[in-house]
Amino acid sequence: MKFTRREALAGGAMALSASSAASMVSPARVPDSLDSLARRTGRRFGSALGWSLPGADAQSFANPAYAGVLERECGLLVPANELKWAWTRPGPNAFDFRQIDAIANYATTRGFQLRGHTLFWTPAKWYPKWLAQMHFASAAEAERLLTAHVRTVCRRYGKRIYSYDVVNEAIQPETGEIRDTNVTRAIGGEPFLDLMFHTARAEAPHALLVYNDYMSWERNSEDESHMRGVLKLLEGFRRRGTPVDALGVQSHIRLLKPLRVVDIVRESEGPWRRFLDEVTAMGYRLVVTEFDVNDHSAPGDIAVRDQMVADYARAYLDLMLSYPELQDVLCWGMSDRYTWLNDFDPRADKLPKRGLPYDARFKQKPLRQAIAAAFAGAGTRHA
Repeated sequence: MKFTRREALAGGAMALSASSAASMVSPARVPDSLDSLARRTGRRFGSALGWSLPGADAQSFANPAYAGVLERECGLLVPANELKWAWTRPGPNAFDFRQIDAIANYATTRGFQLRGHTLFWTPAKWYPKWLAQMHFASAAEAERLLTAHVRTVCRRYGKRIYSYDVVNEAIQPETGEIRDTNVTRAIGGEPFLDLMFHTARAEAPHALLVYNDYMSWERNSEDESHMRGVLKLLEGFRRRGTPVDALGVQSHIRLLKPLRVVDIVRESEGPWRRFLDEVTAMGYRLVVTEFDVNDHSAPGDIAVRDQMVADYARAYLDLMLSYPELQDVLCWGMSDRYTWLNDFDPRADKLPKRGLPYDARFKQKPLRQAIAAAFAGAGTRHA
């Protein structure tokens, strides 16, 4: 099913009406669920999910095993892919909301709050083919396309989406500059970003507006230039009055060196804390948007590896949770069965990655306990 822009805007009103009439069933969270522990500190916990046909072996609400973990542990949900342009925009004048509608309906009826990821993913390799090949005749043409997209999505989901990653990954890590794409060339890098956030604020005044990126605390030259570029970007937002509320820190943290966890943390925490200090000094809130652990160089032995992953995660989360500006924490999935890391960055020994709170059989792991302990030991947020 494909919608014209007019049909999609009309459908948004119907979807919002349906959401208000839906029965609000709270997730069956046990008292020591990760979300319950997070809420004691004034925060919330959640996870990514996807769409699938009922009963499919997938990271989907339609998979009872995966949905059971979500409903037991989470208060927040975020679509991993289904709101991205490659899923929602089959053409320049068409929208397809079937999959994200199903996710939004599940979240509403089960009492979850929903994040919107993302209104624009900047790297051109993730554009739908028609957008990647588009030659804009003018800046105004590109602006109309972006404005219509933000308006259509925000009006369709209204207050069902409480926060948007308005722009995702606008900084080229190697240079620290705004990415060069056909869209940013047509409008200009900063004008493109400002347009997206101003339009989102106008269309979703209730929403927390987030700039989301994957700069990480591990020490290498690319991460350092990435952090410098993000700081420059955030400074520009404040200088121009661009309505950005928070920095989304994806937090795909990585065990890439054959070192002890304590040594990796020791070399990482100082520069990372200085980065976060600068971000929060500008008045931004923080959101951990896509947490997982890449155990690339951890030992193969499962017990040893799981403990190393848990210890590394605990150190990272303790640092993040020391900031009262940190709001929500979301994992990029709950089960190793569906981690994206196996395809993205396979281990040399070909063993499956183990960087999420539950294993491939939906059993709790030491990482789950490390996240719980980090929340239990965290101060209350007041920002």
